[in-house]
Amino acid sequence: MSIGSQSYADDPRNASVLVHVNGALVPRDEARVSVFDAGFVLGDGVWEGFRLIKGRVAFMERHLDRLYAGARAIDLDIGRSRIELAAALYETIVANNMVDGVHIRLMVTRGLKRTPNQDPRMTIGPATLVIVAEWKEPSPALFERGLHLASVPIRCTPADMFDMRLNSHSRLNLIIALNHAIKAGADEALMLDPHGFVSSCNATNFFMVKRGTIVTSSGDYCFNGITRAHVIELARANNLPLELRNFTLAEVGGADEAFVTGTFGGLTPATRLDGRPIGSGRAGPVTEALKTFYLRLRDAEGR
Repeated sequence: MSIGSQSYADDPRNASVLVHVNGALVPRDEARVSVFDAGFVLGDGVWEGFRLIKGRVAFMERHLDRLYAGARAIDLDIGRSRIELAAALYETIVANNMVDGVHIRLMVTRGLKRTPNQDPRMTIGPATLVIVAEWKEPSPALFERGLHLASVPIRCTPADMFDMRLNSHSRLNLIIALNHAIKAGADEALMLDPHGFVSSCNATNFFMVKRGTIVTSSGDYCFNGITRAHVIELARANNLPLELRNFTLAEVGGADEAFVTGTFGGLTPATRLDGRPIGSGRAGPVTEALKTFYLRLRDAEGR
């Protein structure tokens, strides 16, 4: 059965979480935004994912940096300061009696539209802010079995077409890519850049390991991943060979191991590509070492 990098273990506590909607904390079943909201009409907005570790939001400043950079890129006025957003995150966490093992999705859209169209000048109110915090841990199968990837025809796009580095609400190209992978019997799509080199997966960033060297894309067409950046920094800090460069699907087929990165799952081994095992078909020693380094760094945010 396909699982995917976003798969998680169900937690009954999530049925009764309070959701932050424009400053109000409301029961999950009552959380609403208007059908005229720009996010619903057009996917016009940006979002950020966070992890709550031991009572603290891990790497919050870096995540807020990315959120505000994305909002600036699409000329969206969030209408709240960083301090106000941080306070809203912790208000939601405290209201739900949450301490650990929590994933948080903060979403900002351009707000209410006068009519359903794409013109931002038709916005008639402030930005919409929604925060959903849930007890959510990655599925154990993600680490035991590893992700099965499929190469797909949908390409990652350059910044002057659709910037992959923005956490935009518009994800249709990535959903189409994932649908291709699912139909091929895989868990996630491995996508190429416009030049035919490996770029990223549909929801995570991709790394391979070949003869002890960690290899990832140049970064021009992949997600602006915070976990990706941490892995690169950790590899350098621990004197592990690292290359940021263009590489092909054929090179992935000959890799010794591979993994993907993301805020939710951290480091997840990728064990098959297009039905064939990558290396031994299991998590490799470099993946395990980097995962250990990353968890130490992430957990230190909770001290």
